[in-house]
Amino acid sequence: MRGLAEFTKTTLIGGVLIILPLYLSILLLLKTLAGVGALIAPVTAQLPAALQFRQVIAMLIVIFVCFLAGLVLRTGPGLRAKTAIERNLLDRIPGYGLIRGLTSRIAGRQEDDTFAVALVEIEDALVPAFIVEEHDDGAYTVFVPSVPTPAAGAIYILPRERVHHVDVSFARAAAVITKWGAGTRDLRAAMRMAGSADSGPAGGVSQARPRITGTSDSEAPGR
Repeated sequence: MRGLAEFTKTTLIGGVLIILPLYLSILLLLKTLAGVGALIAPVTAQLPAALQFRQVIAMLIVIFVCFLAGLVLRTGPGLRAKTAIERNLLDRIPGYGLIRGLTSRIAGRQEDDTFAVALVEIEDALVPAFIVEEHDDGAYTVFVPSVPTPAAGAIYILPRERVHHVDVSFARAAAVITKWGAGTRDLRAAMRMAGSADSGPAGGVSQARPRITGTSDSEAPGR
């Protein structure tokens, strides 16, 4: 009986270890496809209702339009027109600059710090994050994604010494989030390599990070 119970337990655990990751992966894929379907819904709505594979055709149309736009932007007049339109119109639309920075970061063509990968100090932990913007005083607004969906998370404003740039791509950092943190050691290694030139052996982690304590008003410095 003991052997039968052990066989049943190990077989069940083995099956769960195969089925559960597969099930979660399928759910994540379906959620991604649903999001893509919502994005192309305006194009899909313009196609005849009797047409088969409307969403696939709509996606192909969007891909073709993007390719055509890319061809136009490779020309001098197209690039100048893009710059003028962005400066005079698109940059005034709330959120456009942020979305442009995100898409450029995903494509690996971003040159500034928008959505750059970072490890930030929150309490006594290092947390993967993406830089949203830099403030005039040197502080950063960072987005800390939740696991396993990088599209959701929390916003923090942190001083410069608690934000450590990591020399990896946006896609690689996002993959770490979707894999429940697997691969985080590569982010730490990239942080140490990026910070070794000017931050000493600590790999860029602040040695004198300000701490928030529970002191009363009479004990707080500067009051």
